[in-house]
Amino acid sequence: MRFNKVQKNVFENLFLRPKPVKMLTSLKNEDIKYATQVSKVVDCTYSHTVKVLEMFRKLGLVMFEKKGRIKLVRLTDVGLEVAHDFEGIRRKFHKMHKKVKAAASKPKK
Repeated sequence: MRFNKVQKNVFENLFLRPKPVKMLTSLKNEDIKYATQVSKVVDCTYSHTVKVLEMFRKLGLVMFEKKGRIKLVRLTDVGLEVAHDFEGIRRKFHKMHKKVKAAASKPKK
């Protein structure tokens, strides 16, 4: 059984929405400070990124800090914890995917 691109992340796509998860986990990177940078990393439109980040703010996962005309985005302590949890879940899904792929590639008797 061969896996195409859609099936490669079947566990993640089944249980998680990939773009919001990537947005949250990408904010752990110290280099990412602006919504524009998040949208580029996630390959998402700026308007969608801002909308999701605003939902994150309402949930207490991120905070915005205005410096002049620039709005910085930072994870809160709760957001950092959730981002760590999502990374752990993604690692587990990746391991599960490897097991399924290995089992599918074994010859049937």
